[in-house]
Amino acid sequence: MVADREDDILDSICRTAKSAGRLTGDGLTKLYEVFGQRFAKAFEALKENRVKKYIFKPSGRVVWIVVGKERDYLIMPDVDFCTCDDFYFRVLDRQVHMCYHVLAQKMAKALEWYETVEGDDELYETLMKEWTKPTP
Repeated sequence: MVADREDDILDSICRTAKSAGRLTGDGLTKLYEVFGQRFAKAFEALKENRVKKYIFKPSGRVVWIVVGKERDYLIMPDVDFCTCDDFYFRVLDRQVHMCYHVLAQKMAKALEWYETVEGDDELYETLMKEWTKPTP
């Protein structure tokens, strides 16, 4: 299955990169071969520090966000879900396995290349309303 193959390749390259402390040229080339423009956009998000891990206290809730061009996108990594239009129109239609936001989050987590933002639980509801608001 293509999705499993993509996930295996991504996991393998990220493990190697984490051990080495960097992505190698071979890893970058392979990721581009497998994911194409989705990888290019995901890597750009990583380089621009647009992947955020919010930790709310005292509950300890964790929310992953990728700052996109139009808005912030909520990522649910356990189910490979994103609130972007690409997810709704291409991933759900099985044209692609994952949007670039999910790819960026997976890479950021594996490589530990993300910003951690801590906030109070009172802020959680406000931010969730913003992050789950339909695109105008």
